Amino acid sequence: MIRRIKLKKGLDLRLQGQASLAASTLPAEGIYSVMPDDFNGFSPRPVVKEGDSVKAGEPLFVSKDCPELKVVSPVSGKVEGVVRGERRKLLSINVEADGQQEHKTFSTTATTADQIKALLLEAGLFAFIRQRPFDIVANPQDTPKGIFVTAFSKMPLAQDFSFALKGEEEHLQAGIKALAAIAKVSVGIAPEQEELLSPLLADADVYVISGPNPAGNVGVHINHIDPVNKGEVVWTLSAEEVVFIGRLMKHGKVDLTRTIAVAGAEVKQPAYVKTLIGAPISALLKDNLHREEHIRIINGNPLVGTKTSMDGHLSARATELTVIPEGDDRDEILGWIMPRLSDFSTNRSYFSWLQGRKKEYNLDARIKGGERHMIMSGEYDRYLPMDIYAGYLIKAILTADLDRMEALGIYEVAPEDFAVAEFADSSKLELQRIVRQGLDLLRKEG
Repeated sequence: MIRRIKLKKGLDLRLQGQASLAASTLPAEGIYSVMPDDFNGFSPRPVVKEGDSVKAGEPLFVSKDCPELKVVSPVSGKVEGVVRGERRKLLSINVEADGQQEHKTFSTTATTADQIKALLLEAGLFAFIRQRPFDIVANPQDTPKGIFVTAFSKMPLAQDFSFALKGEEEHLQAGIKALAAIAKVSVGIAPEQEELLSPLLADADVYVISGPNPAGNVGVHINHIDPVNKGEVVWTLSAEEVVFIGRLMKHGKVDLTRTIAVAGAEVKQPAYVKTLIGAPISALLKDNLHREEHIRIINGNPLVGTKTSMDGHLSARATELTVIPEGDDRDEILGWIMPRLSDFSTNRSYFSWLQGRKKEYNLDARIKGGERHMIMSGEYDRYLPMDIYAGYLIKAILTADLDRMEALGIYEVAPEDFAVAEFADSSKLELQRIVRQGLDLLRKEG
């Protein structure tokens, strides 16, 4: 049975440099890096040392709190470095690919919930499952009341999953079937995906969700389908991470290949690249930038991604690699007073709104103003299609009022749910960082 949800709150932002529907494949060469910070709530302990040889699917680090929870290598090769930062914090484990891509093999006979959970833990794919509350790596000891999968994103320059799915339909089905053995699975899809995806999702409840960004966020889906109350746990994944599970169930191997949208106004030929997680950014962007200075390279999309550089590596969770202008080379006369025709405004301050909703903008990374006092005008609520008083929740987090944070629905949210509100925020507050701090504080306090 297919259910439909129509959302009105939110904001669609169209940026120049959308990836064209063409894909190339990046060979598994060079240094691949797996970073514990990609797995929120994970306290890593390395199980390899420099010089060790590993196969794809063999563990690189495990959780100190739950040793059966591990993160594995995307490639076969030799451990090139175990990189640590201040106070010996583990920053990354780097593996030099040998080009052979030898895989560790796993049994494909798992059918029960316990067997499938044990297989996902052994293969390192359980680390890709997140939980609400707290938006962290899920605890394998928990029994979730449901598993939520999102198959689309309305973020600017986001990956088109329908394109990325080509050739992976069987793996998506197998992944959904495996998850359905653990708990009820709910999948959120966009209206234009219904014909393609609904036949593949027989083992799940399907929700066709329409509306502006952030309609594709799994947190929005949870809020409208089955909200999280205190003491309850749900698990979440993206559809491409479900494909990872399907590949394991079908072939007994860990294949962490993603179809990445390489996009943005500073990219010469925006398109898709099939590559493994942890791939070097320099290889993904080689000879494909208009310039190499005054740019912002982002692991992910411009609203929720993290800043990186040509020396960085692809995040384990990123489905996009975007490059936009930094804006530090701009020198504007009269500033905001100018009657701009090429800048975006949520409140029609510029005349660009007369050019229609389909206009694509070339926005840079500047904040354009300093942090100001919060104005309780309901501004955040206009961009958050959830049954939550967003402004009051932010205030509760800033004052560390734990009881009020709980009462206002912090168990349901993740930083990404506030990305659109942060973009439109006239107070210039870092809402995603604030929400992350609130979630971490609540988890620390138990």
